[in-house]
Amino acid sequence: MHELTLFIDPATRQALDDLADASGRPGEEVALDAVRRYLREEGAAVRACAERLALSHADLLRRLGE
Repeated sequence: MHELTLFIDPATRQALDDLADASGRPGEEVALDAVRRYLREEGAAVRACAERLALSHADLLRRLGE
């Protein structure tokens, strides 16, 4: 596993600490869950955008591939 250091503002750190305390989990686990959720959601959004672009330009892409 790789380590990553994040510098976050005090208000965000406090919110993270509060959520971790309320959920009974370590702050690192809460933060990792948030990063994973963000990556999943952003990945889905980017894939959907790429699919829309590919569909709307399918004819051009086909011709370029010939």
